[in-house]
Amino acid sequence: MAKDPPSSPDDRARSGRARRKRLPRSEHAATPPQDGRPDPVAVLAAQGVGRVPELLPLRYARMAAGPFPFLRGAAAVMAADLGAAPHTGLLVQLCGDAHLLNFGLYASPERTLLFDLNDFDETLPGPFEWDVKRLAASVAVAARDNGHDDKAARRAAGAAAAAYRRNMRRLAGLGELAVWYERVDSAEVLPLVRGRHRERVAIALERARRRTSLQALDKLAETVDGRLRIRCDPPLLAPVDSFDEATVAQVFTDYRASLPEERRLLLDRFRRVDVARKVVGVGSVGTRCFVMLLTGRDAGDPLFLQIKEAVPSVLEAHAGPSAHRHAGHRVVAGQRLLQAAGDIFLGWATGPGGRHFYWRQLRDMKGSAEIASMDPLLLEGYARLCGRTLARAHARTGDRFAIAGYLGAGDTFDEAVARFALDYADLTIADHAALTSALTDTDTPSHTAQPTHHGRTGA
Repeated sequence: MAKDPPSSPDDRARSGRARRKRLPRSEHAATPPQDGRPDPVAVLAAQGVGRVPELLPLRYARMAAGPFPFLRGAAAVMAADLGAAPHTGLLVQLCGDAHLLNFGLYASPERTLLFDLNDFDETLPGPFEWDVKRLAASVAVAARDNGHDDKAARRAAGAAAAAYRRNMRRLAGLGELAVWYERVDSAEVLPLVRGRHRERVAIALERARRRTSLQALDKLAETVDGRLRIRCDPPLLAPVDSFDEATVAQVFTDYRASLPEERRLLLDRFRRVDVARKVVGVGSVGTRCFVMLLTGRDAGDPLFLQIKEAVPSVLEAHAGPSAHRHAGHRVVAGQRLLQAAGDIFLGWATGPGGRHFYWRQLRDMKGSAEIASMDPLLLEGYARLCGRTLARAHARTGDRFAIAGYLGAGDTFDEAVARFALDYADLTIADHAALTSALTDTDTPSHTAQPTHHGRTGA
């Protein structure tokens, strides 16, 4: 049965404006009430169930390093906070963890260096503002961590929201193919940077261009007894215990089947050489992650693939279960929807014990910003770039006309999100203190597998 034709862009924009009665834009300033709020330490402890026990102390140690690292690892905590609040009902494919360091540089299949979202472990359909608020909160927390005053922090958080709003309205004026082909080329990034920061950004762009599998070969591999092997650095990069070639071959075959036909042909030109366990990120620490070294024409033609465990998104408890039964498929599908151009080796597989994994290139001109060294002006500019990029991603999968209509031409939404971000930064500082207290109460982070908690219902 054919679907009814979509209503006109004007009708959809009016529908978006009508959503303001359901949730006025000014109400986005509200932070979660303390009464009944889940204990953030308990949320983190529950997340540790099923992860590699010996890696959990490293996860908590990384989160305890400061409020911004804590926020990075606490996607589940913020998901619970956002899920408990009223929302617009304007759905998009969410990144699910759109903090500042989950944006960055990578190469398109055409070898163009792009700026885009680059982490999709938590991707799921949900209200557009959840991603915007997580981005803005990360801006405010990063600003505080960098010693910026509250005025600068609020201005930078508001800049992210404003850039999102303005670009969503701009994209609502474009045709479908134009929106789909929209991208942020790295060549557009440098002109956005002014003054003394320009040279620093140019160096970062050039560094990203050099971050390829060939460059990784010198850093991550060595020759042992005449054979190329991954250089181990426990616990960050460790040999796989009881290496089982049959198991690896089975999982590799499953992954290969998830690729398009032409990519399978390309993959078949490479030979598997070695596999090692790798620790990545902050929030992901404890999930099973591996790196595989393959070689093509010869040992000087390497390909590094990352095999990362995929678990249910932290958003599923609040936005409903994924339409994809396989969590790796969920991540891959979300990435393909949101990114302007995708990794040609992106795929998924089922591993031992029925665990889900997704595969991607470990290094393909990847680069990320050095947030900790940004002054207020540079952080504000970077926040604006991330807001623009997030709007482009959301416009591909959501009703951009309705979202643009809801947001409007004024700064009401921007200001509300900026106030939310600053208040959520306060909450994050308190949650971080609760984690460090829990770790101190038990043992040092390097010797405890899991923090204890004391039935807190608020920060």
